Amino acid sequence: MAPTSDHPGEQAADDPIRLIAIRDTALSVDEVFRAVGDSAAGGSTLFVGTVRNHDGGADVERLGYSCHPSAEAEMRRIAEKVVAEYPVRALAAVHRIGDLEVGDIAVVVAVSCPHRGEAFAASRKLIDDLKHEVPIWKHQTFSDGTEEWVGAC
Repeated sequence: MAPTSDHPGEQAADDPIRLIAIRDTALSVDEVFRAVGDSAAGGSTLFVGTVRNHDGGADVERLGYSCHPSAEAEMRRIAEKVVAEYPVRALAAVHRIGDLEVGDIAVVVAVSCPHRGEAFAASRKLIDDLKHEVPIWKHQTFSDGTEEWVGAC
């Protein structure tokens, strides 16, 4: 997206990628939101992905996330693509690995841009590309005892 003016606040920040991480501990929505604070941003979006209690018509009891060693570098690569496409002032993305229960936070992404429309679009691109391109795999356990891997090749 082209900037709407030559004012520096309408442009992407020099180093907008503030936080990229994969963690095996509980995620903090506050930490991610604080990371994208920017006085030139008129819009900030926050997406929180949680473990739901169902998938594909089956009751989910718990799940585990695992990842390839390159996953964090892939998250950064995707963040860099988003920053190149939108006037991002600040961006943060954190994904959880390990065993999670229903209701636990699995991923948090946030983006700040000069305007809300840009923030929504950049955030959508970020989470969609993270989900499709980062080598993170989900192992679901259903209440009937069956299991399923999602995202594994």
